[in-house]
Amino acid sequence: MVATHHLHSQQGSQPNRRRAPELEADYNRNPLLGYEPTDEVGFIRCLDHGYPTPLARWHCHDEYELHLITATSGKAFVGDWIGPFEPGHLVLCGPRLPHNWISLDLPDEGVLRRDLVIQFRHEPLEQACHAIPEFSEVLPLLERARHGIEFFGMAETAASHWHVVKSSRGLKRVAAFCDLASDLARCTDYRLLSNVQMRGVENDAELDQINTIVNRITENPSHSQTAAEVAAELAMSESRFSRFFRRATGNTYTDFVNRVRINRACQLLMSSDRYVTNICYDVGFNNVANFNRRFLELKGMTPSEFRKQAESRFGGAPAHAAAA
Repeated sequence: MVATHHLHSQQGSQPNRRRAPELEADYNRNPLLGYEPTDEVGFIRCLDHGYPTPLARWHCHDEYELHLITATSGKAFVGDWIGPFEPGHLVLCGPRLPHNWISLDLPDEGVLRRDLVIQFRHEPLEQACHAIPEFSEVLPLLERARHGIEFFGMAETAASHWHVVKSSRGLKRVAAFCDLASDLARCTDYRLLSNVQMRGVENDAELDQINTIVNRITENPSHSQTAAEVAAELAMSESRFSRFFRRATGNTYTDFVNRVRINRACQLLMSSDRYVTNICYDVGFNNVANFNRRFLELKGMTPSEFRKQAESRFGGAPAHAAAA
């Protein structure tokens, strides 16, 4: 486990760890941040960490990643999907599918453990499938993971599996991982998250630019810049910026801003009694009709309907809360 005060001191004493996110690989997986040393693991790696941490950023890697949130709630970004998370949120991301989890209810002292993670490579499983027919059971799961999979009702099972895998080495770790993969492959209560099979950008400078833009939108969605303003800031034409942003995030700039704003509206609908009209303006929309239309497009229901379902689905605001 990585203690929060240790993370703070790491960040304070070594500013280079605050640099823009990059394609994660063995060379930048520092054991001081919670990674198992590369020379001690095979194709399966366990990781756990608290928050805040340099590890929480918009990033991708060649491995699959099973990610379980154990503390705090906030915004999850998986490919072109944006949605709320809370403890028990369990997602499997495929190779090069960008992702990030941003906690919004963090206590002043941070949290010691927010994330339980298992990373594993595709090639060994693919090779095993050719030699051992039983391994083919996992192939449909891996294909779905390219979109990002959110599992429901699996949090306790996944946590139990994680601890067994974490404490094992050698063949026992492989056996424990196979037990976990079998449960995931047979789970029928899930949803695919990203509409497109996104692949992250590979250039550090581009990652820096995308990270800056995404963080700015996320931190203050009601005051987002226009695409033309961001393009000018990056010394790009608006058309070039539009292609660049869509390639990196799977969304147009406007759609991404709308998704962030609607997600913030969902959080306010779940956690407050504020009127829908007030929430509309709070998150940056200029008129209620456009807000309701965008909300319906992205969530498949009106803001009022979302609020009514929030209590049972997310444990949010009561169904009788103000809705207009």
